[in-house]
Amino acid sequence: MRPGRRLAVDVGKVRVGLAISDFHGILASPLQNIARQTEDSETVKLILEAIADEEILEIYVGLPVSMSGNTTASTEDAVTLARVLAGSLLTSVRMIDERLTTVSASAALRSSGKNSKDGRKVIDQIAATMILEQALAMEKNSGTAPGKNLEEIDV
Repeated sequence: MRPGRRLAVDVGKVRVGLAISDFHGILASPLQNIARQTEDSETVKLILEAIADEEILEIYVGLPVSMSGNTTASTEDAVTLARVLAGSLLTSVRMIDERLTTVSASAALRSSGKNSKDGRKVIDQIAATMILEQALAMEKNSGTAPGKNLEEIDV
């Protein structure tokens, strides 16, 4: 595992969930939610403010594709935000297939006793944490950077 903190971003229409790893890439923890702004550049500005005190090795943005692997409007939305984010910093931004992360996050909330109203406030952070855990596991297993770089995404 390469040393350094990683950030995961779960892009939603209302909120953007953030999760961060420890320096050793072992533990993924929810960081916070960002209110989605009308302009992606404003959303990215809020993300950058949230990590201003952190040295981030890599950023992973969830790539929402359908179960069949096809792109959707959400796919295009996430890729667009990822491209704006990548253009705002020197850190590598990679896309991680996030199929079922929101479903899994919802199931985890239900099993912890939270109702859907309470869960809406943290679901994006939990989904971001799951994206980050998946990325960390991929890197640990392969020894290479997980996911796809933005040049490999055809949206």
